[in-house]
Amino acid sequence: MSTSLQPWHHGNITRSKAEDLLSKAAKDGSFLLRDSESIQGAYALCVLYQNCVYTYRILPNEDRKLSVQASEGVPIQLFSVLSDLVETFYSPNMGLATHLQFPVQKEEEPEEEPVKCPPQLPPRNSKEIQGGDSRGSELACSSLGDTYLQRLQHIDMSNLPEEHQKSIEEYFHTSVSLDAEQVQSGNPSLPHLKKLTMGICKQLNSEISRTLPTLETFQRLLDQQLAPGIGRLRTQVSADSDQSVSFRLEQLTKLLYSIEEKAKTAVFEWAGYDGGHRRSLIPPITFEVKSELLGLTTKMFLKVDVETGKIYFKKYKDGPEDKYFVHNKILQLVKSQKVAKLVIMLETEKEKTLRKEFVFDDTKKREGFCQLLQQMKNKHSDKPEPDMITVFVGTWNMGNASPPHSIASWFQCKGQGKTRDDTADHIPHDIYVFGTQEDPLGEKEWIDTLKSALRGTTNISFKQIATQTLWNIRIVVLAKPEHENRISHIFSDSVKTGIANALGNKGAVGVSFMFNGTSFGFVNSHLTSGSEKKIRRNQNYVSILRFLNLGDKKLNPFDITHRFTHLFWFGDLNYRIELPSTEAESIVTKIKQQQYQELLCRDQLTIEKGEEKVFLHYDEEEITFAPTYRFERDTRERYAYTKAKATGTKYNLPSWCDRVLRKSYPLVHVFCQSYGCTNDIMTSDHSPVFSTFEVGVASQFVSKHDPSRVSQGGIKFMNCVATLMTKSKTKFFLEYHSSCLEKFVKSSEGENQDHSDGSIKVRFGNQVELVPIISDPEYLLDQHILLCVKSTDCDESYGEGCVALRAAESSYTEFHITLTHHGERTGTLAGGVQLRTSEGKQTEKLYDFIKVERDDSGASKGKGLDLINNSEGGKPAEMFDNPLYGSMGKGGVPRGAKDQPDPQRSKDQLTPPDPIFSFTKPSDQDPDRPPVPTPRNRSYTCSETKPPSSVNTASASAPLHPPTYTKNPVKPSRSEGGMVQTTNRPHLPMKSRPGQADITPTKPKDYRDSSELPSKLRPPTRPIQPLPKEAPTTLGQMWTSLWDSQSQPDVMQPGFKPGTIVMLFALSCSALDHCATQMPPNTFTIMWPT
Repeated sequence: MSTSLQPWHHGNITRSKAEDLLSKAAKDGSFLLRDSESIQGAYALCVLYQNCVYTYRILPNEDRKLSVQASEGVPIQLFSVLSDLVETFYSPNMGLATHLQFPVQKEEEPEEEPVKCPPQLPPRNSKEIQGGDSRGSELACSSLGDTYLQRLQHIDMSNLPEEHQKSIEEYFHTSVSLDAEQVQSGNPSLPHLKKLTMGICKQLNSEISRTLPTLETFQRLLDQQLAPGIGRLRTQVSADSDQSVSFRLEQLTKLLYSIEEKAKTAVFEWAGYDGGHRRSLIPPITFEVKSELLGLTTKMFLKVDVETGKIYFKKYKDGPEDKYFVHNKILQLVKSQKVAKLVIMLETEKEKTLRKEFVFDDTKKREGFCQLLQQMKNKHSDKPEPDMITVFVGTWNMGNASPPHSIASWFQCKGQGKTRDDTADHIPHDIYVFGTQEDPLGEKEWIDTLKSALRGTTNISFKQIATQTLWNIRIVVLAKPEHENRISHIFSDSVKTGIANALGNKGAVGVSFMFNGTSFGFVNSHLTSGSEKKIRRNQNYVSILRFLNLGDKKLNPFDITHRFTHLFWFGDLNYRIELPSTEAESIVTKIKQQQYQELLCRDQLTIEKGEEKVFLHYDEEEITFAPTYRFERDTRERYAYTKAKATGTKYNLPSWCDRVLRKSYPLVHVFCQSYGCTNDIMTSDHSPVFSTFEVGVASQFVSKHDPSRVSQGGIKFMNCVATLMTKSKTKFFLEYHSSCLEKFVKSSEGENQDHSDGSIKVRFGNQVELVPIISDPEYLLDQHILLCVKSTDCDESYGEGCVALRAAESSYTEFHITLTHHGERTGTLAGGVQLRTSEGKQTEKLYDFIKVERDDSGASKGKGLDLINNSEGGKPAEMFDNPLYGSMGKGGVPRGAKDQPDPQRSKDQLTPPDPIFSFTKPSDQDPDRPPVPTPRNRSYTCSETKPPSSVNTASASAPLHPPTYTKNPVKPSRSEGGMVQTTNRPHLPMKSRPGQADITPTKPKDYRDSSELPSKLRPPTRPIQPLPKEAPTTLGQMWTSLWDSQSQPDVMQPGFKPGTIVMLFALSCSALDHCATQMPPNTFTIMWPT
């Protein structure tokens, strides 16, 4: 059934590529065949008729006979080969839109540089080449056996036993071809290879049988507590001589490591040694800062002791340490954006809130201080599971050279770019991911090198989570020992993109896993080299995207861009600076002058990504380091941009080949802490690149409520309208996928409304209600719904997107998301989502411990900081929309620059949701309302937010109407009673609401969005001062008056003119706050509760 020689068979091209080829043909009856995207082993027959593409599935039956799913009433015909099928459908009236007439030819593949034969492979991968990669070897040699027999002639075997030499030669003469036949028949066990290794290792096997029981006994002796049956189990393992030698050697190795670990533990505990590699000790760090008080600047010292959980405030570096605060009294850190200023919110003994403001020498020192305090809070937290971890991602093309003695600067983020401060050297990351290319080391040797280097700087023995190798491309994932049981569902895979996609000299390796309830994906790729081959690199990217098999297999319609909460893609991507070779010296000069932005404007990856040809909707931190390729080895002072070849001089201009990109679901926390390259690792012509990320994670949720008493949750999607960029003539439906659903849900068939300009609009009128497995808001608000638009004819995806349920936290919410498929933009999807949860509260997250303010350019020195929600236009600084997911806006219209307003929007306006689908969220006046964490600036990949709640919350049974959505800035905390509230001074967070002694201490506190006053500091009741004659005299009149003034800005009430001082009295702190926010500009407000 070979079709590779047929001009009309295009293999595994994408659906959109097939449509493009048929559109270029522009003749009715033009056709091509491609592989099906939804069913393995099936095909899709694509036919052009009247500028529309009709797709028909070709399915094999149990006897591997082929049939076409044509129109109803046409007799089904079976064919043995595709050529006969195509020949038959050249005839008219066969059930197609039109008969086949003009085959569309394949496009020519770009030429590749030949790879020397045979390529030298790491020893670990020899089986892979013998079995699954025979095609690559056959490109150079006549047969698999001959390949290795020729190689055998060049190897000195004089020191091998004669019987071993004969066994190896015999295997490659005859047995290897028998193993290959077994593989083709579906038996991958390679029995003849197993027989060969058992014969060679006959003496070794008997020695293992003699040694293994002794080691098992020794290990049981070191075990402090023997689990029932453990000795019996291990005895069975050692006694089973039928196990392969490699398996038994692995058991032997594990036992030796285990014995060493147990012995060390026992000796360390007996000797009282606690500084071993099993525990990370962070030494106390002291920071020199400046403090401003009444316009006077004084020097101070802040000492952070992570291990004891204390921060000391000292006037002198060696001064007394009598003034300190314990970790649970540190409420919040507030960072300024423009200067290295930090506000520390503290709780005093008398339940007062104390505000301390300090200026650091630079922002890097401040970041080190903040990271230490976060580490302290995390270390001493009473939470059973972490809600934030840090991840190191590094990539290095090793240039086929062994690494230097020390590589510590790589994972300590030392060098150029956005780097970590020295004070953070001892803070270990939770997960380390290392990607290498042109790696000459064996897998075990490289992993041991990494573990040893990490142990030397962190005093922790990191656990190996996964590794995957493709020729010289490798990925290694290590994690802290305490996270070993939190990591599950580990998958690894590789994709070859070398010549004919058969050789692994280029390609990608990947690893995926779950960390509690959050999915992670990591891809290390080595793409095609050469400045002129950016199109081929783009094709490499798409191939990896389509065929790298990672993550949840139930998410079959989605490629890896949608399968993970957080996806990191890194490696030697090989994109170059697109300038003529004559500019080489000019480029080097600009690099020395650190004029990186001028060069980045000509960076191929930046250009291709901006034109949405590659890495659509991926984020990359700003590059502030020199190009990492191509250096002279053993120095970082000179670039070697010329290379002598037989065909002439080849230029490799200095370029940022080595990159780290990321993509996350909307409304999740991810923040890049560092991104740069090392200066002191010089064995390769590439410099290693490092990056670190602060990432929010969800726990494996266990509800604290009685399931029989918990109300049923619901997720309702309505009024969905998809606009698809396709010429296909078919019907469509929606699929909803999520880990919070028992199974995926299909919608009914949509209604195609119009078909013009190569696009089609599909309206899905029926409401779809999804039933989550858990309705608790603490679980549900961390979940995401993946949506996929599929065709009814071929069950193939025409676009995928993602909606965060957190966006619908408070009310009916409209969404507008971009649909993508195989890395291409394929359309948009708009609609409404409504969420119903059970009663419950969200706990405060560790990443909410830090928030960001920005300096007001008009504020005078010493007046404090201007909160982000006072920024121009209500848009927070440096908080960007992710165009993939859109943002919440009126009518669901995205704010992305490339998404133009829809002229048909009036027809597609969403209708209000069902009033029966109500909410149980308490009103703002409810003292038991759950705290709403305030996001740190730039901590979200998308800014889908809810609107601020009104003063009088509507009842749950009232109909809900689609409100107007705006950006949700970082909210200011409420100010303390009796304080003068200026426009550029942040409000002070309060402790507890007065008169609420029944609040249990287990309830979480939100110190950033609190209107409470300390109960112990309530000021005495004072007589209300008379207001001006015409001013309102009661709180209700005052509120009404202010509301009218807000509605009619030109009409100000008497007594409320700008420039006056107004004193507000009220029985409620919330009422005070509402009044204060409605005061006219330039009005000084003194608030006093009665």
